[in-house]
Amino acid sequence: LISFVIVIMYMIYQLKPLDNSILISGMIKSAKIDFFDHASFAQDMMIKKGPGERIMTESVKKGIDGSTLKLIAVFSMLVDHTAAVLVWNPLNPQAVTIVPDMVAGWNASWLIYLFMRYPIGRLAFPIYCFLLVEGFVHTRSIKKYALRMLLFALISEIPFDLAFYGKAWEISGQNVFFTLFLGIALMAGLQFAEQKCTHLWQTKVCQILWTVVICFAANLIACDYGAKGILPVLVLYLLRQDRKTQAVAGSFVFAWEITAPLAFIPIYHYNGKRGMNLKYFFYAFYPVHLLVLYGILHLL
Repeated sequence: LISFVIVIMYMIYQLKPLDNSILISGMIKSAKIDFFDHASFAQDMMIKKGPGERIMTESVKKGIDGSTLKLIAVFSMLVDHTAAVLVWNPLNPQAVTIVPDMVAGWNASWLIYLFMRYPIGRLAFPIYCFLLVEGFVHTRSIKKYALRMLLFALISEIPFDLAFYGKAWEISGQNVFFTLFLGIALMAGLQFAEQKCTHLWQTKVCQILWTVVICFAANLIACDYGAKGILPVLVLYLLRQDRKTQAVAGSFVFAWEITAPLAFIPIYHYNGKRGMNLKYFFYAFYPVHLLVLYGILHLL
């Protein structure tokens, strides 16, 4: 609630609508990137010097590139879901502990579960939210971007329900791709208000109402994290032009997750470079790894 109020106040008192444009001495070259395939300004923003000649406007930066950031998130998610599905899964009546009985076997299972999920597993979602914003800001087609996210949300739902609920269909919880899809819808609505509303107050009112609608929708469909997963996307989007402020504010809105703010250490060191082009690997990894974990669970 505190985070929501702060965000709303920021939107109200902002002096002017945010502009996605970043001017670089002469020319902007749009890059085709998205949540899992984003390129850097250092790679993509170039100035024509003469016929057939281009000069990079920025030197290669040190830091963590996009593919490395994604791999960190994937590893974190895999550890988190391994703990949730195999080590301790009270939502799945078929789940069993893989930790051998010891003097305090139940306690050992619980401690291993906590270690896997919190110091490691909670890093994934903040990174995915950050990459979602980066992808939205730079994609050439928001429509295709959103439809792709929705497609993988539908593909992933049965694997998600099997892994976490032990059955092929469960309406009480939806996978995180639905949360990310709503995050895209949120940013699209904010951008639409910036472009179509003629007065500042109209822009802010429309943005506030749209934020409330999206948060309500997230809770209504019971997507992963619910409205708490939408607000970080909002904050990271509004503050996307200042990485330091973005990291500090992002850490604050994830404070309810205890160790999640640690994800903003690698996020802060993101250098804007694409790295390896493994877009569809990262899309496909989510449903595939859930099916694998479900299969392992039933082989134990």
